Amino acid sequence: MNILVDAMGGDNAPFAIVKGCVEAVVEKKGFDITLIGKEKEIKDILRDMDFEKDRIMVRPATEVITNHDKPTDAIKKKKDSSMVIGFDMLKERKGEAFLSAGNTGALLAASLLLLGRLKGVLRPALGAIIPTAGGETLLIDAGLNSSVKPESYVQFARFGTEYMKALYNKVNPTIGLVNIGSEDSKGTPDVREGNLLLKKAGLNYVGNIEGNDIIEGKANVVVCDGFSGNVLLKFLEGTGMFFLENIKRILKKNTANKLAGAVLKKDLSDFFKPMDTDVVGGAPVLGVEGLVMKSHGSSGILTIKNVVLKTARLIEADITGHIRMNLEGETV
Repeated sequence: MNILVDAMGGDNAPFAIVKGCVEAVVEKKGFDITLIGKEKEIKDILRDMDFEKDRIMVRPATEVITNHDKPTDAIKKKKDSSMVIGFDMLKERKGEAFLSAGNTGALLAASLLLLGRLKGVLRPALGAIIPTAGGETLLIDAGLNSSVKPESYVQFARFGTEYMKALYNKVNPTIGLVNIGSEDSKGTPDVREGNLLLKKAGLNYVGNIEGNDIIEGKANVVVCDGFSGNVLLKFLEGTGMFFLENIKRILKKNTANKLAGAVLKKDLSDFFKPMDTDVVGGAPVLGVEGLVMKSHGSSGILTIKNVVLKTARLIEADITGHIRMNLEGETV
């Protein structure tokens, strides 16, 4: 098993990317990593690190796609960039997955232009894990498609079903469609039709769900268009940070609060852990011909390590193969 990693993507590249990959191979066996990027910089970082040297290889790339590049232009013009080379290697089956913390637009454009969609897929989707009262929940689409056809909601639900089976052993995950009310009459025409199609799709569909239903864990897979999904995701991340920073401030206010903080430290850590993007980060692009993982641009060492380990689990579960098989039996 070989995981291809864009060593030059993200705000903290290449050091955090390289170091995170090293920590991943130290923690778990069963996979190798190919770091793609500026060879000298990568090897200089690796030189003083202790790991099994034959498990991390370096593939030189002379160019880097930055966040200032226009996605499609960059994919077409920067042929020797770490991202384009990574996608080319994935397409040529020189690796089982490609991971990047780089330009999101370019990553998604390359997923479509260089890999292509699985047969029958209308639109690929980005899946992101969010914390809820019911445990881990998959939000899909989390930002790839600003608007979709009703049939895509069914496909997103199928993607999400296979993902939750593979990563969290949810045998028959529940599906909910984001709406402004639970009634069939609520929502835009496309959402109303999507609701009707989901009812007929043979999935474990619980119906329309509102924002409070999401956080209460009413569904294991939350389906929506990418515009709504990205707003929900960013709002949840921001809310988590808001509460964390304010609780820290309160616990530092005086001696009594500091003592209370010491007593509650472990419980508070457990409470905020599911909201920690360093722990739950890494969103797959589902519905394309290959496993592509997006890590957030500010990913640090811990984030990259955990995303690499998550990627290895998804490869072992053959998530792309299961989505392909699910779609072959699709009825909408």
